Amino acid sequence: MKKFDFFRQFRDAVIIINKKQEVVFRNHTFKRWFKNFTNLKKFSHNTSFEICPLDSENIEIYSPIYNAIISKEDFFARISYQAENNIYYYDLQAIKKGNYTIVFLTDVSAQNSLDNIYKQNKKLQGKIEQLEEENEDLQKIKEKAQSQAIRIAFINKVSNNIRESIDLSQILQSALKELSIMLGAYKAYYAKTDKKGFLIQEIYGEKKSKMPPLINFDDKILKTIEKREISISNTLTEYLDAKPFKQPILRIIVPVHHLQNVTGIIVLLSYQKREMTEEKEILEAISIQLSNAISRAELYHKNLQTVKELKNTLKELKETQIQLINSEKMASLGQLVAGVAHEINTPVASIKSNNAIVSKILDTIEDSELKDMMKDINDIDKEAVTRISNIVTSLKKFVRLDEAELQEADINKELDLTLELIRHETKNRIEIIKNYGEIPLIKCFPNMLNQVFMNILVNACQAIEGPGTITITTEFVNDNLKVTIKDTGKGIPQNQLNKIFSAGFTTKNKGIGTGLGLAICKKIIEKHEGEIIVNSEIGKGSEFIITIHS
Repeated sequence: MKKFDFFRQFRDAVIIINKKQEVVFRNHTFKRWFKNFTNLKKFSHNTSFEICPLDSENIEIYSPIYNAIISKEDFFARISYQAENNIYYYDLQAIKKGNYTIVFLTDVSAQNSLDNIYKQNKKLQGKIEQLEEENEDLQKIKEKAQSQAIRIAFINKVSNNIRESIDLSQILQSALKELSIMLGAYKAYYAKTDKKGFLIQEIYGEKKSKMPPLINFDDKILKTIEKREISISNTLTEYLDAKPFKQPILRIIVPVHHLQNVTGIIVLLSYQKREMTEEKEILEAISIQLSNAISRAELYHKNLQTVKELKNTLKELKETQIQLINSEKMASLGQLVAGVAHEINTPVASIKSNNAIVSKILDTIEDSELKDMMKDINDIDKEAVTRISNIVTSLKKFVRLDEAELQEADINKELDLTLELIRHETKNRIEIIKNYGEIPLIKCFPNMLNQVFMNILVNACQAIEGPGTITITTEFVNDNLKVTIKDTGKGIPQNQLNKIFSAGFTTKNKGIGTGLGLAICKKIIEKHEGEIIVNSEIGKGSEFIITIHS
């Protein structure tokens, strides 16, 4: 209709509907936007309100076109139009003019998309802000966790260092060093609690000689220490009566306590000026660790001291046992020798008497052959009696039970006396070489030294399998008597040389040696303020060197 040509110039889509709901006009824009338009009913079905609650079964009421037609007044709504797989958005404005409803459709798809984007952006912005807040919280948690991890790592490091040692000085040095590095301290030390103050035990970063052994603090600091609280303050004096600093110094005092008692303090000095909130937790943890380590180390050293004392007591008991055994042995030997000498002297006296009688009778015998034979027999008996008397005398001299005090003795003669008593061991088998020097009389206990010579010489004889040689050398050098007894026996293994003077140790077969002989010898020589050493080589023999300081 020509009367509607006016709407052809509109940039918006225009459709005009009469009362019979017939389309009487569509402008060019409408035709271009809605190319697939066939009838009003289908077109109406493709449109819908942008937001519309479905609370009715009549589908028509959800169509904005239908509402625009039946409305008695002008009508406005934002609608969506579905064409194929696309959705477009329009502002629908319906104007009632007489018998007609003029519908204007303004394309707002871009605006609607923009609005949606704006809404999405706003929503996203809200999420971003929320995420930023969460991220900030996470960052704080992360920083706190990192800080906590660093603290834990530091505490573990110090704990491991002080756990690895039981040496108190090493434990303290390790802890003081790590704390100094962490807090930037130029000086750190540990002081043990004392009745009069605090005793310096370990210093890191400065020589101990620069500090007095005992220090103290003012009443305020002492009360803080008694409460087992950490003191952090800027001060001009390190401790009471100390020389003032040129500028305030950060001083940290950490009480170290075991149970309820303060056992000591750690003092740290630093030029830094900063808060110590987090470090306080570390210092408290280190204090506990250090307290446990110090207690453990002190207990260990106390146990070591107890073990040492027990070992010394055991050693003294063994030495006393050796002395008792030796004394009992010598007393028994003395009694035995006295009894044997008495028993031997009686028949020896009879033989001597008989020899004298036989000598007189021999003078009356006229048969020269018989006389010579009897005289030879009598001389042999006389020599045997003399030999027996000499052995008895040597035994008495060897034992010397009545010689309890130091006496002057000729060691060369004492060695000969001992050799006389072991003649049965050496006869026809072992050659004795005497390299006796000119030595003065020595103040000693002769019976004891004879026991040493006897033991070493008998051991030498037993070490020689078959023929061999024992060389005895005596000399006086630098006011010291030196006696060397060397044999050509089988020798002693190197891994046993440091054990042969131990009580109970023997290289002889079971049932032959008691392991006390050389231990007794060592004690006797030590009683003479001397020393005995041994050199030995397997297959070549052994050499015992006795030195007695005069």
